[in-house]
Amino acid sequence: MDKSKLLFYDAYEDFYAMAGVSKAFGAYCKDAFGEDFSQDGFSNLEQIDMILPYIPGGKDISILDIGCGNGKALGYLQRKTGAYIYGFDYSEQAIRSARALFTERSEFRESIIGETDYPEEKFDVIISMDTMYFAQDMTAFVTQIKRWLKQEGIFFVGYQEGDVLPKTSDAETTILAKALKHNKMKYEVTDITRQTYDLLVTKRRAAVKHHAEFVAEGYGSWFDLIMGQTECVTEPYAQFKEKMARYIYVARKSGE
Repeated sequence: MDKSKLLFYDAYEDFYAMAGVSKAFGAYCKDAFGEDFSQDGFSNLEQIDMILPYIPGGKDISILDIGCGNGKALGYLQRKTGAYIYGFDYSEQAIRSARALFTERSEFRESIIGETDYPEEKFDVIISMDTMYFAQDMTAFVTQIKRWLKQEGIFFVGYQEGDVLPKTSDAETTILAKALKHNKMKYEVTDITRQTYDLLVTKRRAAVKHHAEFVAEGYGSWFDLIMGQTECVTEPYAQFKEKMARYIYVARKSGE
């Protein structure tokens, strides 16, 4: 497959090449998100910490991150829990970085949704932070995820509408919710649209703070991109929520 035809592929190759060397971007991430996970989207420290209560204790715990990027969020979860970490991403740059950064109790694959597979009942927790929209058939992909989960396994999803995916009426009408219901996975959902608006405000302020550093490194275009991504919070929250929504879904395999 010509990966350059996949959604955002070339942009993410450039992004992870920049993230691997830019001190300005690392400093920006810490100010915007509370920790440098090389975030392009919305996975701040608070959201990643929400995963921790769902990771069981023990020596043989396995976590899979769908669209793991350079693995920094997984590395953080590993430091907190000692789990074995797995991740896959279509970005060659991202996986090269992940393999260099996290060499113990880890496995990283350069692969895409629909072309990678894992053994049945392999994982205690599977994470997808803003990556489910890369699936051409979300219902079929959830079927696969359910098979990968252990019987008491958890599927933790950060899911946004209004940008890549069209906004539906509420959390029960999203494409993901329909896919989970089709697969008979019970789930809980939290609306974090307000928190997302506030996070975008913080991202915008952090970018401005580090503007001169981005420019000095030759990455002024990334500053411009962040400002473009956060332009939506120059309007009041009431208008923002009419166009955008963000949810955290926590689904269980043993929901039948």
